[in-house]
Amino acid sequence: MLKLGTLHLKSKLILAPMAGISDLPFRLLNRKFGAELAFVEMINARSIGHKSRKTRSMLETTKEDKPLGVQLLGCEERYIERALTVLKEYKFDVLDFNAACPAKKVVRRGEGAALLKNPKELQDILKLLVKNSKSPVTVKIRTGWDKNSVNAKDVALYAQDAGVDAIFIHGRTKAQEYSGKVDYDVIRKVKKVLTIPLIASGDIFDAELIKKMFDETGCDAVAVARGALGNPWIFKGVKPAISEVIKVILEHLDACIKCFGEGVGVMKFRKFFIWYTKGFRHIRPLRESASRAKTRADMVKIIQACSVQGNQDLF
Repeated sequence: MLKLGTLHLKSKLILAPMAGISDLPFRLLNRKFGAELAFVEMINARSIGHKSRKTRSMLETTKEDKPLGVQLLGCEERYIERALTVLKEYKFDVLDFNAACPAKKVVRRGEGAALLKNPKELQDILKLLVKNSKSPVTVKIRTGWDKNSVNAKDVALYAQDAGVDAIFIHGRTKAQEYSGKVDYDVIRKVKKVLTIPLIASGDIFDAELIKKMFDETGCDAVAVARGALGNPWIFKGVKPAISEVIKVILEHLDACIKCFGEGVGVMKFRKFFIWYTKGFRHIRPLRESASRAKTRADMVKIIQACSVQGNQDLF
């Protein structure tokens, strides 16, 4: 059992937010395979505060899409306060604050991983969130800005003192982005000084790596991000038969069409087709065709072709 404030979770595997990925069909599909807590895409405090239509559409959900987490990005308290006011209109179960995103356009604004440079400023923001949120508050951090400023332990303690209910940590520095090795040692050291749950992430691509993260860090839970792309089976720790992969690809396609309409749904699904077919034989021509597909019929024809091109024994 994982406890995040008032929220009690049976699963210790969490579906992390991913920009441009974590829409409603993606979340619901992964929930079927065991992702109990899932997050919407990261939301910019300024955008939601200005009631951006695109940003508000990210918060669309259903009764099956529970428990649900929202991750907020920002650094200016006035915009964060305004965002919190707007978010009161929505029902969600966890409010996470992003102090980990390494994207250049984000850190240039002093947001995301840039806040690792100033733990006190981050602490003040977290105090504001804790004070004004009815839902449990968490924060996502990295091990530090670069190899010369690995300060995750200090940042985590500042966050804990601010009153957050748990901490997410990606085991790389901002400078590493998503390359290089995950630093299990730093995660373990952070875990030792905390009295609240620590949820670890980084290179969570299969059951073996999930076990390694738990074993080497002692973390309380693991957040799955890129490892869930085209692979909802990661939450069950199993490898599917090719027939099961084809079935789920079609299910995901139809869910996208149902949610967004045929034209937009097919367009949004194209990238998922690439992830689902990783490792498939003779897949390049089919991927090229998928990139041009505009209708469900177009995409179904391509998907069905996957199972007859020597892939039956792939798994």
